[in-house]
Amino acid sequence: MPSIRSTVAEMVTSCSVAPAMQMAITLALPETGFLRQAQVLAFVPFSKSTLWRRVQEGSFPAPIKLSVRVTAWRAEDIRHWIAQQGLR
Repeated sequence: MPSIRSTVAEMVTSCSVAPAMQMAITLALPETGFLRQAQVLAFVPFSKSTLWRRVQEGSFPAPIKLSVRVTAWRAEDIRHWIAQQGLR
């Protein structure tokens, strides 16, 4: 008789989503709303230092200051920037 642990492990393995699919589900860029720095960095191919350097240069959308300690980017601005990169 199989142990409960091995039975549960088999159930989880058989029902789990492939890693690529999990990544696609997790990294869905919203149509609207705000994204914090970590969320933005999940969609762009550079580091946070480069992100802020590009913001200062004007080659990446500037964030919006929502409060004294909260800065976020509009999802629409990030979508537009990504679309523009494909046109260059």
